[in-house]
Amino acid sequence: MPDYSEEQSNELEALESIYPDSFTVLSENPPSFTITVTSEAGENDETVQTILKFTYSEKYPDEAPLYEIFTQLNLEDSDVADILKLLALQAKENLGMVMIFTLVIAVQEKLNEIVDQIKTRREEEKKQKEAEEAEKQLFHGTPVTIENFLNWKAMFDAELLEIKKKRMKEEEQAGKNKLSGRQLFETDHNLETSDIQFLEDAGNNVEVDESLFQEMDDLELEDDEDDPDYNPADWESDLTN
Repeated sequence: MPDYSEEQSNELEALESIYPDSFTVLSENPPSFTITVTSEAGENDETVQTILKFTYSEKYPDEAPLYEIFTQLNLEDSDVADILKLLALQAKENLGMVMIFTLVIAVQEKLNEIVDQIKTRREEEKKQKEAEEAEKQLFHGTPVTIENFLNWKAMFDAELLEIKKKRMKEEEQAGKNKLSGRQLFETDHNLETSDIQFLEDAGNNVEVDESLFQEMDDLELEDDEDDPDYNPADWESDLTN
């Protein structure tokens, strides 16, 4: 028959030497004690902490010890629930052997994980807040003051002046490169014969539509001398006026 009392006593001595500053005996019959478990320091040296209370059952370690979270610091209710689930799982897996040290180590790792989660959550909250502020700035813009308006106008005028200078320089350069009609004529000798050649080519291709003149003889052209009212003196008078 196993000597549960001896196994429990030996474990208590070992735990007291491992956790001298965080191990506290509450009672000897039944054996009950607490162990303070603290996470590693997180952002801004923040930590989470819990005090675990254990009570040996009569047949421990063949039976699981009784356990509870005695006190806690900086833990959410969901964190406490997760720790209790973890203790139940570890106690079931380690039945038949002393297990308090194993349970404490599991809780220690869980607390470190919680600290990392707190850090991640705060970083996400910070990013979300920055995004909201950026969105507000996008809609509201920067408030216009006399000072920042004058600064903007000075930069705008300077940019406009540079554009004007560049345009004037380009126009001046274009004017220098532009040839006059005389210069074009002197530099391009093909212009000397181009008009003559054009007239010759056109002359060779001119076609006369003789049908336009077929009915010229049928036109009745009136002679002023046939007019009974015709007076040459009136015509000469019109010319002199």
